[in-house]
Amino acid sequence: MILQFGYFGLMVMINLILAYFGFTAIDRSFAPEKSKKKKFILILGLIIWQVYIYTITTSGFIQTFEFPPRFALTMIFPAFIFTGVFVYRNRNNDWTTHIPSSWLFFFQSFRILVEVLFVMSVTEGILHKEASIEGYNFDMAYAFTVPIVGYIVFFRKKLSMKVIRIWNYLGLLVLATVIFVFMTTIYLPEIYGATQTLMPIEGLTYPYVLVAGFLMPCAVFVHVLSIAQLNRILKS
Repeated sequence: MILQFGYFGLMVMINLILAYFGFTAIDRSFAPEKSKKKKFILILGLIIWQVYIYTITTSGFIQTFEFPPRFALTMIFPAFIFTGVFVYRNRNNDWTTHIPSSWLFFFQSFRILVEVLFVMSVTEGILHKEASIEGYNFDMAYAFTVPIVGYIVFFRKKLSMKVIRIWNYLGLLVLATVIFVFMTTIYLPEIYGATQTLMPIEGLTYPYVLVAGFLMPCAVFVHVLSIAQLNRILKS
């Protein structure tokens, strides 16, 4: 129960942070009468995505490791497509620069909490150790560098903002390796000396599926948004 509450609580926290980021950008970019509509659309979008994840998960549709992976096709790919289309269409809009760059960068620190939940999930048999910091998931190491690099760049002014852009690309690369580890523990367990899937099917139940359906895509979204913002700032 504590572990489930941890995943659910982290989901709520990230939604609140994203809403705050969005509200800040909207308030600084639009007139009051227009901002109310955009805030409503933002909140509605966040709620609809959570309802979608809960509904499709509790229906049992994604609780299978058959190929192609249903959880990826129904949650990860749509989130990635949205990220690409949304950021590309808004890359030149002024509102993208109205969210402080430091906010977008320090946001990635939440991945420390995700990895803590992963370690707890291994203990509970919800996750295989190969997909955690005990195995080949080094996302926690990256997440710990975020506040350090952010402090040096934004507060000490010892490094250029270009470092933040590089660190965003590094963060995306780390996430790609994590996805690779997760997928191979399911479909190529031979890499880890096993003969059958290492991922317990419980990992595709609610709320654990929030990692693949929401938390990881949010990390990707903010990375991409931050890169788009920095590209505008560094060109100006």
